[in-house]
Amino acid sequence: MLPRIAALIAGLGLTGLAQAAATHYPLTVDNCGMPQTFAHAPERAVTIGQAGTEILYALGLGHTLAGTSLWFNNVLPEFKAMNDKVERLADNDPSFEAVVGKRPQLVAVQFEWMVGAQGVVGTREQFDELKIPTYLLPSDCEGKDNLVGADGTRLQAFQVDSIYKSVSQLAEIFDVQDRGATLNADLKGRLDSATAQLAGKDLSNTSALFWFSSADLDIDPYVAGRQGVADFMLRTLGVRNVVESTEEWPTVGWETLAKANPTWLIIARMDRRRFPADDYQKKLEFLHNDPVTRNMDAVKHDRIIVLDADAMQAGIRLFRGLQTLSAAFASGKAAQ
Repeated sequence: MLPRIAALIAGLGLTGLAQAAATHYPLTVDNCGMPQTFAHAPERAVTIGQAGTEILYALGLGHTLAGTSLWFNNVLPEFKAMNDKVERLADNDPSFEAVVGKRPQLVAVQFEWMVGAQGVVGTREQFDELKIPTYLLPSDCEGKDNLVGADGTRLQAFQVDSIYKSVSQLAEIFDVQDRGATLNADLKGRLDSATAQLAGKDLSNTSALFWFSSADLDIDPYVAGRQGVADFMLRTLGVRNVVESTEEWPTVGWETLAKANPTWLIIARMDRRRFPADDYQKKLEFLHNDPVTRNMDAVKHDRIIVLDADAMQAGIRLFRGLQTLSAAFASGKAAQ
């Protein structure tokens, strides 16, 4: 259990959170329109996506993981010892055979493009045929069409409640509801502290741009669109996203972005190396040397925030990311 969560219980007298009713099996969970039934708490699980992996670690369920995959950053320090005991099936997308070969009783999936109608790993029906339940994080299916755009298009704004829902449902599946309630209390506390730090600060004229990566540094970058997870972070803190597309991570030309001239640039730091721009140092070098980007106010005045890529995703790191952004917006100083 996270030290912060344990302290939260002791300091706030939240011992009542540990009184949640036990799960009654068989349990059926409606997940992204596909009911999934569990005869008992899964004893072996595989995760496809870092967000789901770290949620399970935060719930104290690392011992159930037989394999993980799809990592953007190194695991959070408090989970390193736990993570070192779990086989990494792939840094990016694993094969269908590698996943089912672990004989999982649950496959937790961060993105529908990994396991879905056009899943690069497989479809949910393929897993269902093998009687392997799949759990897709609701944040990537609720109010979103993943068949439009490279990373899907939001039909409505991302709701942070979808993360709390993931925590609660996974906790129920594994019969650790008390841990789920405690984790959600911690996450909500982090969100509240981030917004409180900006109380009374006028950010009505403040704007920002999230740069996730680029397939190559000399072509249009992948940036955060409206209504997605990164946009939620800005809206929560009262900052405007200069990108208007409703795609999750559309590509937009630097000339257009430079014309929008955001107050802040937020760039993703990754440990994966799928694209050249996954390296945040190369992002910084590009921004300071490209004839278009080097004249942007955020570059000239060093208003560039380096944020872990997984903090821009729908998982527990999002709340830490909010706190990082809030501190920078409050002080006017970049965070790295």
